[in-house]
Amino acid sequence: MRRQTLAAAVALALLVPVAQAQSEGGEGAKKDNTSLAEITVTARKREETIQDVPVAVTAYTAEALDVLDIADIGDLNAFVPNLTIYAARGSSSTVTAYIRGIGQSDPLWGVDPGVGIYLDDVYIARPQGALLDVFDVERIEVLRGPQGTLYGKNTIGGAIKYISAPLEEDFYGRGSVTVGSYNQLDVKASVNAPVADGWVSRIAVASLSRDGYGENVNTDQQVSDKEILAARATLGYVGNEDFYARITADWMDDQSGVRGAMMLGPNRFAPGIEPLDDRYDVRNGMANVNSTSMSGGAMTLGWNLGEAWTLKSVTAYRESDTETHIDFDTLPATIADVIAFYGDHQMSQEFQLNYDNAGAFRGVAGLYYFDGKAGGQVLNNFFGIIFGDTQGTVDTESYALYGEGTYDLNEQWSITAGARFTNEKKSADVFNIGYTDATFTVPSGVISADFTDSKTFDDFSPKLSIDYQVNDDVLLYALASRGFKSGGFNIRAQATAVPRSRLPFDDEQVTSYEIGAKSAFFDSRLFFNLAYFHNDYKDIQLSIFTEIPGSNPPQFFGDFTNAGEGTIDGVELEYQAELSESFRLQGNFAWLDTEYDEFITAGANVADTQRFTNAPEFSGSISGIYTHDMGDMGSLIARASYYYQDEVYPTTDLSEAIKQEGYGLVSAGLIWQSNGAWRVALEGSNLSDKEYRTTGYNIGALGILTGFYGPPRTVSLTVSYDF
Repeated sequence: MRRQTLAAAVALALLVPVAQAQSEGGEGAKKDNTSLAEITVTARKREETIQDVPVAVTAYTAEALDVLDIADIGDLNAFVPNLTIYAARGSSSTVTAYIRGIGQSDPLWGVDPGVGIYLDDVYIARPQGALLDVFDVERIEVLRGPQGTLYGKNTIGGAIKYISAPLEEDFYGRGSVTVGSYNQLDVKASVNAPVADGWVSRIAVASLSRDGYGENVNTDQQVSDKEILAARATLGYVGNEDFYARITADWMDDQSGVRGAMMLGPNRFAPGIEPLDDRYDVRNGMANVNSTSMSGGAMTLGWNLGEAWTLKSVTAYRESDTETHIDFDTLPATIADVIAFYGDHQMSQEFQLNYDNAGAFRGVAGLYYFDGKAGGQVLNNFFGIIFGDTQGTVDTESYALYGEGTYDLNEQWSITAGARFTNEKKSADVFNIGYTDATFTVPSGVISADFTDSKTFDDFSPKLSIDYQVNDDVLLYALASRGFKSGGFNIRAQATAVPRSRLPFDDEQVTSYEIGAKSAFFDSRLFFNLAYFHNDYKDIQLSIFTEIPGSNPPQFFGDFTNAGEGTIDGVELEYQAELSESFRLQGNFAWLDTEYDEFITAGANVADTQRFTNAPEFSGSISGIYTHDMGDMGSLIARASYYYQDEVYPTTDLSEAIKQEGYGLVSAGLIWQSNGAWRVALEGSNLSDKEYRTTGYNIGALGILTGFYGPPRTVSLTVSYDF
């Protein structure tokens, strides 16, 4: 609680000017820019309204994020078609993200995500800490489909762009306090303050805490709790139309406890112990340690080089560290107890040149460099008799050259072409050894892997699209594009028992074909954005938890292979309807059809028996938003939302016990906004208290079958003040 108290004190200190501020709160207030016609995005690395860009993109402004009660990017799951995103197994801030059935659930170093997450144009290479909390944000964009040309590697499924609040020349700020279920206490504050001579500073802090949804019934310790501190500081120059600078530092510290996992069946190695009744309670024998810290800094510079040319440079450095205790069996007995340490750092540099002379041609070209090192150590204790140490590093050095341009054939037809060439080298240093006891100090002499290796991956990702502006309100487009996800090395390799496991796995590739329409009707009171896509997906990377063949007692083996080929078809519809001046309906519908065309196991093609993970066939949401003008008393906004997801297999083992059947979630909110600075919001999530699994473990060799569940019903009250 000391950390929470300190953060609250810092936040309240930032709010000292509130007592002196005038109550109009005007200059810091957010504009009503939730209509699709008003939302500006940078999906193609230049500013365009969402209805003018021929790309499948969903974007929410800060105001829309508030109205929909989106607390972290995991909450976007309900409001973006064909997006599946949630906290990874056993963690509260490690992200698992899939778009259109493409992603990656294994957070181990050596394995890259399939959905790129960007914080202010900076790629976050590792999933630890990447489930970003929403505070002091301008907007969030979700680009669906491969973004191989402009964003490059590991955006094979799509990209999530978190854009923090901009710098302004005026002094303003905001503070908020939230209280809610499970003793939730969130304090957020931000201040934008001019310094001198065109320089502006901005500071934002957040303290986010609540009690656990469950407890360790043996120790009375909380599990599935939250304790996060985060801060962002920016200094920028905005005093010249021909030059700008932005220097940003961010920091996050997550000291939440482990997530509770429910036993879905008895463990044969612990006879007589039945699953607990509560889906969040555990009986873990390990310490309640799950710590992640993440920090970074970036410098963005921009120059106007005449009327048509602009140059942008983004230099960034990021690092993160994690220590987590994973009691796979969730029992006091030592069946599968793991202590894992993750660490990484990355440096990136991007130069971006834009051309737009208000003529028929406009485009962007760039150079990108990335240098990162990810590594760690995993201490495995199986049955108290098998002790293994998995450790190593994977270095990544990547270069890319990209370009994309749009040419207007006439007032209605435009064609866009682009390409990206990437050269990436991955170098692995792996050392997996056995020990004699749980102190991990005396080697047993058994070395399961000891190798260094490297491999260079080259990729060419082209894009070609054509769009037809039927009129001012209707845009039709068709595109073909390609993306890839980096290959790598299996850090869990058992090179002695399974020699192929030390060999590098190949990069994934997807070729996507898409047709779509962006349309507005009735003076922009009704919007329909529709997309159909077909993906050819090759060399699909799969992480599978199994056992070493012939081992007795059974020994855990984390295998990693390329599955072969698959096909993905889908339809996405986003809609927004202003039914009156006061009432709006908005939401989405998504259909996804995924199948393996080739899946080779033991020399046989078993594609007909395999399914894609995190790929529900049907999903969608609907929100009704009613705004009532109360005159001098301000305005009242009422929202009710319903989200539905069809059945889904969250893990590659396709366990029927972990599979989540189709389910629906209900949420609602009531917001009072004064004509001045005050805002009060009452929010409720999962109001029907639906029990639903997001993921789980099925490790037959260890008798483990567990499930991780989404949050229960929660209610919160937030009071905000703009100044």
